[in-house]
Amino acid sequence: MKTDCSRKLAAWLTVFVLVGLAGCVSTTSTTERQTTATVESADGSPIVYGTRGQDEPVIVFVHCWTCNHTFWDAQIDYFSKRYEVVWLDLAGHGESSSRRQRYAMQAFGQDVAAVVNQLGAHKVILVGHSMGGPVAVEAAKQLGDRVIGIVGVDTFYTPFEYPASQEAIAAFVKPFEMDFHGTSDKMVRSMFTPQADPAAIEAIVTKFSVANPEVGVSAMYELFEWNAHQAPADLRRFSDILYNINAAPTGKEQPLNPHVVMVPGVGHFVAQVKPEAFNQALERIITKLTGKTD
Repeated sequence: MKTDCSRKLAAWLTVFVLVGLAGCVSTTSTTERQTTATVESADGSPIVYGTRGQDEPVIVFVHCWTCNHTFWDAQIDYFSKRYEVVWLDLAGHGESSSRRQRYAMQAFGQDVAAVVNQLGAHKVILVGHSMGGPVAVEAAKQLGDRVIGIVGVDTFYTPFEYPASQEAIAAFVKPFEMDFHGTSDKMVRSMFTPQADPAAIEAIVTKFSVANPEVGVSAMYELFEWNAHQAPADLRRFSDILYNINAAPTGKEQPLNPHVVMVPGVGHFVAQVKPEAFNQALERIITKLTGKTD
């Protein structure tokens, strides 16, 4: 009798578990599943990345200076419903450690290329915010015709004038060498409009506060060097597939070329402060790059 009861109980438990598992599978769509992994960059630095969603083009989000992949959370949620979305933390940022001494744009580009190569993606759009723009360009050089589009976010064709000479670069970076976190905090806070949500400002500033000063100072030097020496030729090289979503803080700023989309009433952190407007702008650019309208 006990044996029969035990068998019946085991059978009911088996059915319960199977039904429960079936329910989990049926209520979790493909776009909700996220895979996280690590790949070595060209110099051996371990790069943490994640994927979510499916279907080409693969949208790769590249964060900005001393940021991390969580700056793209609203975009990952939105675009993974239609495409495969990829995020990563560049070497020395977020969850990725580093084996490098110089944080050059080319090396960061190798981080992105390593992830794309690991995934075997064939049709890629690279989206880079601020420093992520030059990083995306460097990645595109390595990935070749697999990249069908580059989207710079408040980078390239903006009013900001990067220091060009060695003296000007050294002068700009010096305060960061003396007081990295204090200077970084002041700079980041200056990148919002007066109308920006204070909670959003504090959330973004807090994320910057954990940045590694050595990484930040080196990357800033290298970013300015890239803009002084690489940007002119590289922007011409990719002009056909390069688009921009830039900030228009006063709403009166005009795009500097037909491939630039302006988002009014927002500062540097366009995607984070105005995610809906940004997502719509990026969706339109993806449509142009792919020819898909549905």
